[in-house]
Amino acid sequence: MKNIFKLTYITLLTLLVGIVGCDDTSDTFTVSDTPTAPVLQGLSITDIELDPVNKATPALTLSWQSADYGQQASVVYSIEFANDENFTNPVVASSVTGENAVTFSMAELNSAAGNAGLNPFEWSTLYARVTSSLGTQNGIPATSNTINMSVYPYFNYVFDDYYLVGDGTSPGWDNNNNNPALFRDANDENLFRYTGYFSNGMFKVLETKGLWQPQWGTNDGSTIEVNPGGGTDPERFPTAGDTNITPGFYTFTINFATKKYSFEPYDASTATNFTTVSVQGSSLDAATSLSALTFDGHIWYASAVRLKPGDLQFATNTGALWGSDTSFSGVATNGGASIPVIVEDDYDIWFNDLTGQYILIPLNL
Repeated sequence: MKNIFKLTYITLLTLLVGIVGCDDTSDTFTVSDTPTAPVLQGLSITDIELDPVNKATPALTLSWQSADYGQQASVVYSIEFANDENFTNPVVASSVTGENAVTFSMAELNSAAGNAGLNPFEWSTLYARVTSSLGTQNGIPATSNTINMSVYPYFNYVFDDYYLVGDGTSPGWDNNNNNPALFRDANDENLFRYTGYFSNGMFKVLETKGLWQPQWGTNDGSTIEVNPGGGTDPERFPTAGDTNITPGFYTFTINFATKKYSFEPYDASTATNFTTVSVQGSSLDAATSLSALTFDGHIWYASAVRLKPGDLQFATNTGALWGSDTSFSGVATNGGASIPVIVEDDYDIWFNDLTGQYILIPLNL
């Protein structure tokens, strides 16, 4: 015998004209707590190569027979993907209410595959299922059968990058003049730092070289503000007024999640002045020399360097090899691990020999 889950709704009828009374009427809405699960339909194609160019093109449509809860109800369907048939670590890629199909674009399926643990640029099996439920609390869930497909994902670069601009920095007020990149924290994608020389001026932060918006600054001297485009530009860092920076070395820290920043003096008096820095390792066909900013000899860079899957280290004229174990960004140390490069592309490379911070920015992902 099926158990019955009862939802009781009480309707109150209020009588007006100076007399308040109520008649209680009880309507009982019953649904089965052992519903018939949705049935996910099979696919006509099982090999899907995801296209990084036409990202909006439909890649996959999943359809299913509705779950049966014994009554007409507003059923929520969650589409889940995993890299194993047991759905050890499933990811919810989409949720719909009262629908029987979902279509994923190339970009959406690529993101879901990556979140499910599939590696880019190799064929892997992706498992899919649909879970039905009732209400916002996902009551009385019922899970469909599982289907699978073979998917070839491209790499999904999920990070935002940021650049300095302003008369207190190397490029001046030129938004496309080899603007130095901020260094992203390896463990917090919203946290960035830049330690280096600042001259008598001020600055702002850009998200894309060559574009003035999105543009970040401050209007109150403590909180960051942004003009995403079409709005009013914020004031300049490091304060909201017109007080120029006293020339010297500083650490600028900005957190795009908390919307806070700081600008603190940095003692560079004992720093080593390297004469050469290069990158070497299995990711390169040959070692590549970096250039130091004329504005600040502790900030090194190379533009559009082709890197392939492998690793790299920063080598100095003293024979030291600097590295770390985090891809794309991190803090290198003398004698540290080799920096992993996980996807082939052309990269802008930035290295700070004061702090060991580095960032590898892919140009085409």
